[in-house]
Amino acid sequence: MAKTLAKKDVVVVGFGWTGAILSKELTEAGLNVVALERGPMQDTDPDGVYPQTMDELTYNSRRKLFVDISKETVTIRHSSQDVALPNRQLGAFLPGNGVGGAGLHWSGVHFRVDPMELRMRSHYEERYGKKFIPEGMTIQDFGVSYDELEPHFDFAEKVFGTSGSAWTVNGKRMAKGGNAFAPDRSSDFPLPAQKNSVSASLFGQAAESLGYHPYNMPSANTSGPYTNPYGAQMGPCNFCGFCSGYACYMYSKASPNVNILPALRLDPRFELRAQCQVTRVNKSADGKSVTGVTYIDSMGQEVFQPADIVALCMFQFNNVRMLLLSEIGKPYDPESNTGVVGKNFAFQNMATIKVFFDKNSHTTNPFMGAGGNGIAIDDFNAGNFDHGAAGFVGGSPFWLNQGGTKPISASVTPPGTPSWGSAWKKSTAEHYTHHVSMDAHGAHQSYRSNYLSLDPTYKDAYGNPLLRMTLDWQPNDIKMNMFMADKMSGIAKAMGGHAIGVYGKKPGSRFDTTSYQTTHLNGGAIMGTDPKTSAVNRYLQNWDAHNLFVLGASAFPQGLGYNPTGLVAALAYWSAKAIRTQYLKQPGALLKA
Repeated sequence: MAKTLAKKDVVVVGFGWTGAILSKELTEAGLNVVALERGPMQDTDPDGVYPQTMDELTYNSRRKLFVDISKETVTIRHSSQDVALPNRQLGAFLPGNGVGGAGLHWSGVHFRVDPMELRMRSHYEERYGKKFIPEGMTIQDFGVSYDELEPHFDFAEKVFGTSGSAWTVNGKRMAKGGNAFAPDRSSDFPLPAQKNSVSASLFGQAAESLGYHPYNMPSANTSGPYTNPYGAQMGPCNFCGFCSGYACYMYSKASPNVNILPALRLDPRFELRAQCQVTRVNKSADGKSVTGVTYIDSMGQEVFQPADIVALCMFQFNNVRMLLLSEIGKPYDPESNTGVVGKNFAFQNMATIKVFFDKNSHTTNPFMGAGGNGIAIDDFNAGNFDHGAAGFVGGSPFWLNQGGTKPISASVTPPGTPSWGSAWKKSTAEHYTHHVSMDAHGAHQSYRSNYLSLDPTYKDAYGNPLLRMTLDWQPNDIKMNMFMADKMSGIAKAMGGHAIGVYGKKPGSRFDTTSYQTTHLNGGAIMGTDPKTSAVNRYLQNWDAHNLFVLGASAFPQGLGYNPTGLVAALAYWSAKAIRTQYLKQPGALLKA
């Protein structure tokens, strides 16, 4: 029998970016908040202490900061006709584990969102007609606008200490370096853009020579010392090259641990409990609200934590799994195209190009870098080009952000190089400091055939069904990816070099669990204005239980061209504001069904 604890005002499940943001906002509102994190307590000290943190074998190869898939994994299949099998080796995506979640090991690329991507279906139907959207594509509008979210993007950047160059602020053109396609901002970035690597400068010059519009990427790696609105201090990034997959020993990369937790620790209304595996959200007798959560503590004891408000702030697919395990909301059925939980599962649609230079040409020093720093173009992102002529839905920013090529992963050779032997050794030595790598960071659309459900066969270490992913690339994805690779190849050729390697999709490409894309998974508990087609409303409040809020990229109806963290943070502040200013005054549905 579960041990019952004293009731809290709020229980937050998961302590990554959304859990930290909501905990801070609701303690400021005077509520008593407890955050439950399934993984261990971790922080810059001791998990990011120099020089131990600069250990590729421990952190990147052996995945120290990532989820332990021997205890909890997912099963994966290409279609509903296939048998799903457990993912036993991290490859395609790398979810975090422990306090800070993926926010501790992310790279720091900190975009907002293109306003068009918040109203995807409306945009394509208005501009190209309803028939332009392929059969089986289930893209939707978010139900919230950029103008509504702009103050929250602005505050999140101040919390993160984001470095960047603005195009316009309050309608006024700023200095060169900003994104010509970016929407207007209410204030400039907290810090100026970081310095550029040789690689990024070469990319920018080549893109500009072709008539494109290069700009400095917004980076949550600080370009100088910074103190955020919560009083948390950050030091300037030193381009050490150990960023994505690592805790930052310089306190230069934004993370929940660096930018929010220090302030929360000082608040007596907040409590953080690590190694607490939540197994379900408990429903009231009438099923119209929730009463708290049940979890397994570090001693293996089952515990019930009652609360007036429950917030699911876990990684995207963990939010979806928790709703399914708790039987909250109708599971999605792709055959009838009904139900909402598990619907619109999407990923990222990547293509990569590497350019190789002669040893007497450009020296790029790839061992240095910062995860969020680089040069990008948006000429083929969102609605910035004619999709009618291209014949597909979706867009992609192109960028070159040199994050640091480390010793174990250092072998980068031109196409045609033998995979072993003296020729491989010679090519590796010649090209390590004479190559660049760039990405088309394509948006991935949602489809009727890609969805999440509970696996009928496999269970986790606690006896609960694993989450089952049904996912494969569709013709629209492949067509877009090939288009983007071709356009980006033009930039690569303009950079010179004696060889170019193009790594993207081809006709017939299937989703591959061994090939890393990103950790940007989206959907499954999507937001909207209609309970028939969304799991949560525009404030991320569950339609079925008014005191349950579900935050994170699980709310995205489809994937973005940008990485999701910026929008995830803004939506968390947006939801927190609605709770503070509306829900606490009159608990109940914030949007009528």
